[in-house]
This record gives sequence, structure tokens and C-alpha cells, in this order.
Amino acid sequence: MANQFDNYKRRNIFSKGIFSDPSLALLQQDFRTYKPEDYKVWETLFEKQAKNLPDSAAMEVIIGMEAIGFSSKSIANLKDASYRLNESTGWTIQVVPGLVSDELFFRLLQNKRFPVTSWLRKIDELDYLLEPDLFHDAFGHLPMLMDPTFSGFLQQLANTALRFIDNPLAIELISRVYWYTADFGLIREGNKLKAYGAGILSSSGELQYSLSKEPKHLDFDVEAVLNTPYWKNKFQDRYFIIDNFLELYMSIPLIEEKLEELLQKAE
Repeated sequence: MANQFDNYKRRNIFSKGIFSDPSLALLQQDFRTYKPEDYKVWETLFEKQAKNLPDSAAMEVIIGMEAIGFSSKSIANLKDASYRLNESTGWTIQVVPGLVSDELFFRLLQNKRFPVTSWLRKIDELDYLLEPDLFHDAFGHLPMLMDPTFSGFLQQLANTALRFIDNPLAIELISRVYWYTADFGLIREGNKLKAYGAGILSSSGELQYSLSKEPKHLDFDVEAVLNTPYWKNKFQDRYFIIDNFLELYMSIPLIEEKLEELLQKAE
């Protein structure tokens, strides 16, 4: 398995000029840097959130979590997870030092590579973290990338973003779509609301809050999403609900249409 992974990793990294910074391709998860506190943080967060998944997470999340092989017993192994993703949907993981530029982020998604940081929050930051860490990226995002329809939506959204990468307003509007889906999206399953967004899945507080009667629950509407700013430093006051992931994938043409309209109005 390791040799196969190394071969396709090298092919993907150095083909098609994906990376503007070649040094990024050399970044890897180094387990030697993890301290006992890091293992405790991962174990605590994983056990706390995993027990909530059966009642609160979308079925695709539960299936993806099992397929990607994470557990509370060990910090997520990104090399192994990348191999599993590649076998399932053709996606792989790019280790990054932290937040990356919009262009690099969308360029990675366009090429079916998901950026994941390898550092973990401190034990006194379990309930809230401003910048995404390994638990948010791995536990929150990677299981959903096992779903071909959802991961296809992300790739197509990235294609749209790169068409407008030099337009800050366009990128802000597209970021709202990403925020209210990949990070804070909800889905209907039968007569229940379930979470699939990483920001919800990786936060016990927001998971409980987002599914409660306190915030607004709105049907996913492209125009409404594009016109709705989001909060970075507190729980959202509204969440958009999809009926299935095909709805997201099929929304890309409408996203582009409404985006063009909003940009024309702003001129």
C-alpha cells in the first residue's frame, strides 16, 4: 500500500503545474512532533463528537467516517487517509501549514486535493478555535470527500471560483457558498435535520445548537446564500438545508448565473 501511495502522490504533485510554491509539495505530517497532549486532545475530541454522529450526522458522514478509518486511539494518519480517499473518489490530501491563499485553496480543490493542516489545538481550546486545526480538517471534512457527489460539487465550485480569482467580491460570494455547505451545511433525512458541514461536525456546541430550534433553518437557495454574510467568531444565526447532495452538484450553473448578476449590479 505504501509504495502505491508514494507513486501516485509523486505523480499528482509534480504534474500539471498544480503548485505555485514547489515547497508545499514537500510538506508532510510528522508524528514525531506530536506530544502526549496532542494525542489526548485528539482522543477527547473524537470520543466526544463520534458519539453524536448516529443521531446528528448525515448518513454520508457516518459512511465516510467508517471508510476513512479514523478512531480515538490514534491521531488521524493523513498518508493513510489520502490513500483511502484516492481509492474511493480520486481525491488526495495536501498537508498545509495553516490557512492558505484563496487561489491555492481553490486550485487544490480543482485538482481534487484537499488542504489539511497537521497541528492540533491545545487542551484548553477544545470548545472553540478560530483557525482550523487537524481535528476540524480531518474529522470534519474528510469523511464527506468519500462521497463522489459532494466531492464533485466542491471541485466544480472551485472551477467557478478560479474563473473569478482576481475579483475579491466574487471570491467573497463564492466563499459564502462554501461556508454554508462544506462548513455549516445541514441536510434533511426523513423528518430530521442532520449535519454534514465540518464546522458543525467538529464542534459539540455548534452541533447541538445548529439542530435546535434557536437558529433559523432555511431551504438551500442559491441567491439567498450568496447574499448572506457569515460569522467567523460565533455560532451562525441561520443554516441552509439541502434535501440531497445531488441538489448541491446541480446548483453550480445557477450559482454562476446569480454570481454574474450580483457582480453586474455591483459595477
